[in-house]
Order: sequence, then structure tokens, then C-alpha cells
Amino acid sequence: MKKLIRSLSIVLFVLAPSPVAMWSAPVKVSVWKHDDLVQMEKKLSQELDKDQSASDVLGTSSNHHFEVAIRKATGNAELHETQNDVFFVVSGEAILVTGGTLTDRRMVEPHEYEGKSIEGGTRIKLTSGDVVHIPFNIPHQLIVEKGKEIEYFVVKIDAH
Repeated sequence: MKKLIRSLSIVLFVLAPSPVAMWSAPVKVSVWKHDDLVQMEKKLSQELDKDQSASDVLGTSSNHHFEVAIRKATGNAELHETQNDVFFVVSGEAILVTGGTLTDRRMVEPHEYEGKSIEGGTRIKLTSGDVVHIPFNIPHQLIVEKGKEIEYFVVKIDAH
């Protein structure tokens, strides 16, 4: 947990506005308390979609937003043309596949693509405490084994 908090601190520092920006507009601090996040995870567990996943946006800023996500089964592969993803694994495990090519690629909204899977790519096992940065235009997919789940905190950062 200390590793996760340290990693979150680094990312929040990187996302913080520059001193010049701080003088031009007030900065709002956002805090998500542990107990609130636990309650949100319980709520999300009851709201799983057909792909056995659910997420909720915690907050939005000028060039990024924060989400909590839970996944209890493998979902579609994704590619974001204009956003970077940062994942902080809170609990559980999954295999992250990155790179390669989306199979059956389709646009689901502007600049957002999904596919059934990834052809090729690199696989790495994710577990509690791991932090992942996925640059824009990189296909990625979480493979969740039957009976397993993964809960993760997501920061989506505009790439341009």
C-alpha cells in the first residue's frame, strides 16, 4: 500500500499545474477517502455489465480525469487515439496485453476503438500495487482468468 500511495503521489505531482498556471487560476484539490472508495467498489460489483466490468468517474480536471474500475472477466481490447492511461492496481490480478494489432477493430466513439482481442503484443501479469502507463495509440487489453478479478484506479490524461 505504501508503494501505491508513493506512486499516486508521483503521478499527482506530474499532473499538478505549473507555478505559472497556479497564479492564473485557483487549484482545486480532490481527495478520495479509502472508505468511500471501498463503498464505490461494492457498488460497482453490483453494476457489472455484460462484459463483467464497471467503472465510475471520480473527477475531471482540465486535461485528465480519474476513474475506479473493476473487472471480473476479460473485456474487449482498446485503443485511445488522444488519451494516455495510467492504472494503479488496487487488488486482484490480470494479464495486461499491450502492443500488437486490434482484431475486428471498430470505432466506438470518436478517437476510441475496440476489438475482440489483440494479435501479437506483449503480456505481463499485473497484481496489487502495480502501476502501468499506456501511451495513446497503443492497443491494450486486460485478460482476467475465470474466478479472478481486478480492481484498479485509472487516470486518463489527454495526449495533446
